[in-house]
Amino acid sequence: MTTSAPTPQQLRDWDNEHVWHPFTPMQAFRQEQAPIIARGEGFDLIDVEGNRYLDGVSSLWCNVHGHCVPEIDAAIRQQLDCIAHTTMLGLSSPPAIELAKRLVDVTPAGLTKVFYSDSGSTSVEAALKIAYQYHQQKPSPEPQRKTFATLSGAYHGDTIGSVSVGSIDLFHRLYGDLLFPTATIPSPVGLWHPAEHSRESYLEECYAKLEQLFVEQGDRLAAFVIEPLVQGAAGILVHPEGYLRRVRELTKQYGVLLIADEVAVGFGRTGTLFACEQENVQPDLMCVAKGISGGYLPLAATLATDEIFNAFLGAPSECRTFFHGHTYTGNPLACAAALASLDLFQKNNVLANVHSNAKAIAEELSRLTSHPHVAEVRQRGMMVGIELVQSRDPLTPFPSELRLGHQVIIEARKRGVIIRPLGDVIVLMPAPAMPEEQVRRLCRETIAAIETVCRNVDVVSQPH
Repeated sequence: MTTSAPTPQQLRDWDNEHVWHPFTPMQAFRQEQAPIIARGEGFDLIDVEGNRYLDGVSSLWCNVHGHCVPEIDAAIRQQLDCIAHTTMLGLSSPPAIELAKRLVDVTPAGLTKVFYSDSGSTSVEAALKIAYQYHQQKPSPEPQRKTFATLSGAYHGDTIGSVSVGSIDLFHRLYGDLLFPTATIPSPVGLWHPAEHSRESYLEECYAKLEQLFVEQGDRLAAFVIEPLVQGAAGILVHPEGYLRRVRELTKQYGVLLIADEVAVGFGRTGTLFACEQENVQPDLMCVAKGISGGYLPLAATLATDEIFNAFLGAPSECRTFFHGHTYTGNPLACAAALASLDLFQKNNVLANVHSNAKAIAEELSRLTSHPHVAEVRQRGMMVGIELVQSRDPLTPFPSELRLGHQVIIEARKRGVIIRPLGDVIVLMPAPAMPEEQVRRLCRETIAAIETVCRNVDVVSQPH
């Protein structure tokens, strides 16, 4: 007896009845008839009704080379013929070993040890616990180093530790009583600066607060956690040149570990394989995920220096072990995909593609420079945030109940493009390997969607 496949309507009914979607207002979602994606082809997503959409956010910032990539598909199939999964607790596997060596070879110098997990959040969670335990167990222990420093608008994931070092009120405020305290300083970006400052003077204030943090708390800090160059979930906030380098100088001076969260910015997004490279920064711990497997399978890694790793060595009876792990740590299928993805970076010269596409994006979006409802366009490599406002002068946001950013993504879907907003910031995050003509189409359709929605809002708001 064969069972027929569910119809698109059955799938939608079951979705509405049973599936709880992440970061999604479910009551509104049920009314929107969102695409149900059944297949991928190149850089397109295809829904159950056969509609095609350009994947403008790399399937949440993780896809690198497109969908159904023959080389990655083949690597996974080959690994399936061997074994799909085996534990890393007391055992190992060839793909996990080979990938660890490759990661050490391509990440900043000094990162020599690889601890696997399965998401960006868990890679940060591991880094926090490693940093804390390191200070307790290093040759000259400093048990008072218990505080983690972070930036306003930080987002490092959704597990309790990574939420503790996050500071996006919309995501994190509700869980305040569950979190450990942190030292938070202002992010060095100046669009929404306090009234008593100019944009320039506020950036100076941000640098001063950074210095003050270390002067006042440097001996109590365990680590400084930062998304290098760009804060993704905060709205693609681009830091000024040299800020990351100054953070590294201060952390070294005061004996504080630097945790570089490269989950979103790594694997070519900003123009180099890792964002830290652009300021010649060598962190003590680096977290990678998202693009590590080419966007195919859940995989993450926390890389550490020998100095940190050595603090965990000792006889089993000393209990210096890092008691932390996950069932699917170092999954062989995911590691095989990651190895194939790294091969494709070289074979297809993906980083050169990122550079040429970054120029194309800047060219296409330049027409938004004077748009009355665009406060600014922020870009680093192929990471783009277009901030929409009701008014540029005075700078005034749209009322939140309008969900203007969401209106734009709905309009973009009608034009065959999938994008996502962060509030009223429209995010473009095309895959690093996407061809230029598709990148230009993404920009043009996004602009058209913005213009359509803003025109409709203006019409509605006009006095009658």
